[in-house]
Amino acid sequence: MSSSQLPPSDDADIAEHLQLSSFKGKFDVTEFVGSVSERLIAKSKADPGPFDPKPFIRTFEAAVDKLIAIRKDVQSKTEQMERSVRVAERDYSKRMAALSKEFDTVSNSFSGMESRMNVVSSTAVRIGDQLETVHIERQRAQAAYDLIDYYNQFSKGDTANLDTLRKEGRAGRRQVAVILRRLNTVAREVDLPNSDKTRETIDKYCEKFEKEMLNLFDRCYRKGDPKMMHHCAQTLLEFNGGASCVQVYVNQHDFFINNVREGAAEDVSLWNLLGDPDASPPKTELGLAELFAEIRATVDTETQIVKAVFPNPPVVMQVFLQRVFAQSIQQYMEQLLHRGADVSDLGYLRILQLVHIQASLLVEDLKAHELPAVSARTPYEAAEFRRSITGSAPVTISTPAAISTMLETAMEELFVPYTEGQRYLERESKSLSYLYQSLLGSFGRYHKSQRGKSSNMFDRMVNQIGGASATSGTSAQAATAALTRFGLLNADRGTEKPVEEPVREEDGILSVDVAERVMKWHAEAIGRCVELSPANDVPKSTFALLRVLAEALGANYVELALETLDAAESKAEPSLHILVVIRSVDLICHLWQQYINVALLPLASSSVTSRREMVQFNTQTTNRIEGATNNVLQKLTDSIVNWLSAQLSKQKKNDFKPRNDDMSFARVNTEPCVACCDMLEKVRDAAKENLSGKNLEVFLTEIGVSFHSLLLEHMRKFPVSATGGLMLAKDIKSYQDAISTFGIPALQERFEFIRQLGQIFLIQPEILKSFITENYLGRIDSSLLKPYIALRSDWGQFEKGFNDSAAPAVDGAGGVALKDRFGRLSVMMKELETLKVEGISMGMPSIPSSFTGNFSMPSMPSMPSRPFGNSNGS
Repeated sequence: MSSSQLPPSDDADIAEHLQLSSFKGKFDVTEFVGSVSERLIAKSKADPGPFDPKPFIRTFEAAVDKLIAIRKDVQSKTEQMERSVRVAERDYSKRMAALSKEFDTVSNSFSGMESRMNVVSSTAVRIGDQLETVHIERQRAQAAYDLIDYYNQFSKGDTANLDTLRKEGRAGRRQVAVILRRLNTVAREVDLPNSDKTRETIDKYCEKFEKEMLNLFDRCYRKGDPKMMHHCAQTLLEFNGGASCVQVYVNQHDFFINNVREGAAEDVSLWNLLGDPDASPPKTELGLAELFAEIRATVDTETQIVKAVFPNPPVVMQVFLQRVFAQSIQQYMEQLLHRGADVSDLGYLRILQLVHIQASLLVEDLKAHELPAVSARTPYEAAEFRRSITGSAPVTISTPAAISTMLETAMEELFVPYTEGQRYLERESKSLSYLYQSLLGSFGRYHKSQRGKSSNMFDRMVNQIGGASATSGTSAQAATAALTRFGLLNADRGTEKPVEEPVREEDGILSVDVAERVMKWHAEAIGRCVELSPANDVPKSTFALLRVLAEALGANYVELALETLDAAESKAEPSLHILVVIRSVDLICHLWQQYINVALLPLASSSVTSRREMVQFNTQTTNRIEGATNNVLQKLTDSIVNWLSAQLSKQKKNDFKPRNDDMSFARVNTEPCVACCDMLEKVRDAAKENLSGKNLEVFLTEIGVSFHSLLLEHMRKFPVSATGGLMLAKDIKSYQDAISTFGIPALQERFEFIRQLGQIFLIQPEILKSFITENYLGRIDSSLLKPYIALRSDWGQFEKGFNDSAAPAVDGAGGVALKDRFGRLSVMMKELETLKVEGISMGMPSIPSSFTGNFSMPSMPSMPSRPFGNSNGS
């Protein structure tokens, strides 16, 4: 085999891979080379001798030559196709240019044709307008001629032509109706001799014709012939607007003739519970439900009849529905309201709300029977209808939503006598005031008897409730009458009531359940207010009812209880029941704020002014309650501290310097210690049961700090022997254990200081100097501890050595000045606490020195936490 030729098998294999189709689509050079040399590689591996590259060289040379030939062939074909494409593009451009010229020519032709058509059409329209004008003028001339002819016949007393026309059937009667309407109009304008007589003749004939058509309509109505009824209604519509026909139809309707409801079943349960404020307001009344069901059924049937009979069904339905509201609904509504008023004001208001809700639902149901507006089929009929509308009988012009508009107007007019102005709001305020006084009357009498004063508080209750009830003066009289009825005020203010119902202790308990009832009744009143008041008046009405609630629940319930506690004078052991009252006040305020935020403030969102006034008023009321609560708690704190001080004052002079050591060891604690610890435990239990959070911490801290000061002063008064030091240590340990149960770290540190101070009476004199320079005692000037050390029974034995060692530490004049400045150890500790704020710390947490302004309600979900009293005190 020569170097330039390949075996036939190899040549065929390479030719297969060198076809033009192999290079179409996705082509991979590596794969191509591998496929070409695949057979050669296999042969090379099969040959046992050394690698021979010549077959590979010959193969790839032949492949390259073949590829060059293929490339030349492809290149020549590409050039040929490009030349063909350029020729085709030139032909295409020529054809498109020719077509464009042809389209321009066609477009110009159409434009010219359109212009000619516009000229022709404008000419045709002008001719049509002229023809229509001529036709109308001809009709008017013919009509004028006919009117003059008929007028002359009436002037002569001749009605034969009209009588003949009237007897020609339906078309004749309709034509007579149009002629008579026109004659009636002309007769009022003509001023000729004998015109009055002619006018009277025309009027008599018109009256005769109308009666004849009404009688025909009535006969057809009784026979149930809707086609003839429609003919009569259409004829009377063209004669005088058809108002008389509509009135006959409505007046003779069975719904108004047979609608007698005296025998309706009575809803006994409704009337028995109507005046009970704790019962749910009624949702429906049997008689009212039956009446409204009958109205729905009647209107549903009547709509179909009116559409078939009358040419103007919306107008007829408006007249029918106006009669339903003005007669049937209003009469029954007045009966219900009169009976509700006999029960109570609450019964009256509940019935008013019930009727309003049911009537609103009825109106929405009746709106579904809206009928299409009247439209004439031809311009002539339109002109006739307009003339009938402006005739002698006024007819309401129908609009696309005429019935819906009429129903809303009728609904509003139905309740205007009961809700206009301040009528509804005054009655609602009067009802709430009466209910609140009936509920809180015994509570007020109890606290009046507890305070033992004149009726200053209840004079304020009468005046404030009357002022908050409404804007008129009659509400104050109503509130005064309510107070008189429930025994809170004498009918004769100058004389005392001879017999008064005795009050019980449980009548004066502040109850969350009572507050819930008060707010439940108020919520019902607010619901009625939203239902019955116009949307624009809801914010103002809500604010007015909020004043009634604040006066009843705030001033005459919560504040009254707090004022009674504040005015009480207790010289015995402090009553921790006050904390129970405070807890009730806290819970009631929670409910109150939650109720205002959730139920009342959203109703005032449409009025920024009313909402702002409501927020300000509520803030003032809450601040008043918080201030009163602070005063009561401060008074309780002072009472507890005074009682603890009184118990400490019962400490005997020799309790800590006993003569008989055996008897001293037999006692666990001294009597004042037992009494004070018992009181501290009672205070702790009562506080943790009734207070929580920051309020609990501040209250117990105030008690602990005050008792700490009492103990510092108390320990300066009694000499202490070695045995007495043990008694004192046991007392201090009891005090410390009692305070530690408060769970306040700052108090535990303070009483740890007290314990270490008590240790100075137990340790040996030799180590006393080093002891007072360590721990908590080391933070206090040693000269201030000297009055306590001097109470040791062995002070005289080591006084000189102690003073000599202490003298270099304190200058004489400076020591006296320092002693004069602080006076007592407790005063120095308070001074050090003040310096701590400026950066000097003595290692103890700062304790508030006064309880006022620190009591706050826990935060609620809908409002941020805010303190009682001064907002800066939190």
